[in-house]
Formats: sequence, C-alpha cells, structure tokens
Amino acid sequence: MEQLLNSVPSWTNVAIFFGLGAALLLMVLAFVTYGILAERKVMGFMQGRYGPNQVGGRWGLLQTVADVLKLLLKEDTIPKAADRPLFILAPILAFAPAFMVLAVLPFTDAFQFADIGVGLLYYIAVSGLTTIGVVTGGWASNNKYALIGGMRAAAQMISYEIPLVMSVLGVVLLTGSLNLNDIVEAQKNVWYIFTQPVAFIVFLIAAVSELNRTPFDLPEAESELVAGFHVEYSGFRWAFFMLAEYVYLFAMAALTTILFLGGWHPVMFLGFIPGPVWFALKFSVVVFVLIWFRATFPRLRADQLMELGWKVLFPVALANIFVTALVKELFF
Repeated sequence: MEQLLNSVPSWTNVAIFFGLGAALLLMVLAFVTYGILAERKVMGFMQGRYGPNQVGGRWGLLQTVADVLKLLLKEDTIPKAADRPLFILAPILAFAPAFMVLAVLPFTDAFQFADIGVGLLYYIAVSGLTTIGVVTGGWASNNKYALIGGMRAAAQMISYEIPLVMSVLGVVLLTGSLNLNDIVEAQKNVWYIFTQPVAFIVFLIAAVSELNRTPFDLPEAESELVAGFHVEYSGFRWAFFMLAEYVYLFAMAALTTILFLGGWHPVMFLGFIPGPVWFALKFSVVVFVLIWFRATFPRLRADQLMELGWKVLFPVALANIFVTALVKELFF
C-alpha cells in the first residue's frame, strides 16, 4: 500500500485514503449487521430455541436491517435536566475510538492503513478512550442510575485493562517489538497461543470484560429494570453505544488473531490457501468463541468481577511476564 501511495500525487493519496476508509467502514458495518444476526442464530441453536426465522426474508437476512431502520425512525428524546451538549457528544466519544483502532490492524501483509512502530500501544491507548464516552453518557443524563452505571463501567474497564495489557507483554518480550506486523511475522513458524497459552487465556477473559459481554456485562445490566449508563438514550444515539460494542468485537477478534493466532500465516502444509482466507477463518473462530461464551456463562456479581480481575488475572499475568522474561534470558 505504501508503494502505491508513493507513486501517485498527494491529492490522489487523500482520495485513496478516503475511499479505503469508506470501504473499511462499510465492511465493519456489514460485520455488525450480520454479526448480530449470526449471534442470534448461534445462541438460538445453543439454547434450543429459534433465532430469527419467520421475518426478514430468507434465513432472516433482513432482520437486522429492519432493526436499523426501526432505530432510525424511533423518536429521539433528550431529558430536560440533561447536560445537552455532553448528552449528544457521549455516543460519539464511545464510538469514534472503536473505529480509530482499526487503522493499525494488519488484516493481511498488504492491507493496513497505518504501519506504525507502536501499533499495539496505539490500540491500547485509543481503545481506553471509550470509557470517557460511557462515563460522560451516564453523567450527562442527570440520572443517578445512569451515573452509577457509568461509574460501574469505568471501574470494570480500568480493572480489566491492566491484566489485558500485562498479558500481551509476554508477546512483546518474545517479539521485541510493539509493531503488529513484526508480531505476526514472529509467528511464522509457531503461533504464540502455543508459547504463551497463559497469556492467551488471560487476554481472552480480559477482552470479554472490556467488550462488556456476558458474563461481564454489568455496565449494561440488561436483566435489571434500568439499562445502566445508557438508560436515558433512545433511537440512534442508543444504537451508537451498541455499535461501539460490536465494532470493538470486530477489532478485538482481529487483534486476538494477530497477537496469538499467527495472523494471516497458514497451518503448516496448507500454505496454498491465501493469507486473507486464513485471517478470516481465525477471526471467525474467535468471534464464534465470544458468542459461545455469551450463550453459556451466567453473569457474575460485581464483587466476583473485581475479585477475578485483581486477585486472579492480575497475579497470573504478572507471573507470566516473569516466567517469559526468565525463559528468554536463559534459553534465547
């Protein structure tokens, strides 16, 4: 991609970037639309009930399209006592970082928007900004239940951000780089899921919590009478919070594929299959596992959530860093 951009005038580069950005946005929106449908179908199968099968055309393919239209047409209300500017801004603050992190993810060896030397650090830093949008939405609603939901979300995200970051430090130690392309290339022979299995487990659990998905979906609290930080939102503003969750699902599944599953590298003797196909297959497996978690596990209590993060994942991730550094020092 860099060679292509260097060979054309600067104004053409801008047009290419806008075109690629629009294409990526459409790809992500298509994933969100039919990822939700796939989640309904898979969960319906696992829980012994029907997913969307009576409406939405063949196989329910238009069901989520109808949901989007419903949200677009739904009345948009803003509480009188709400902080209006912040109330309007909060969904954008929650969604924008989810799309920004996609810029550094290498989907193949030739398709990446920005190959920066600290791509992993950029992902971690930008993804944390979503917490600001969640807390802002709870605060601006001028509703004590929304505020408590926003504070609960902030506590959860901060608590699990630490073991999430610490789990990838073992990968960084083995690779010697924060560049995501370097991390993929270092797995050309052996994927890090085999050399860093403990880090992979900690990362996956912390990632589920960062995504606010079952069994860690306490900030939304959908089984309660109020819906947490977005209780006062309706219509497409509410949809922006949900859109951010599923865009992060896309991004986190891609990051898991890059960090632990070798990215686009094939399995041994199956090298004749193109790299993008391998990436898509691994990515799909990760998404399926995340849906599987949601269909299987019950929600944790708030105290159990914090105990798991601070008393289990944190020390395990710390021990993994120590062991990885020791093994590398002694044998490499």
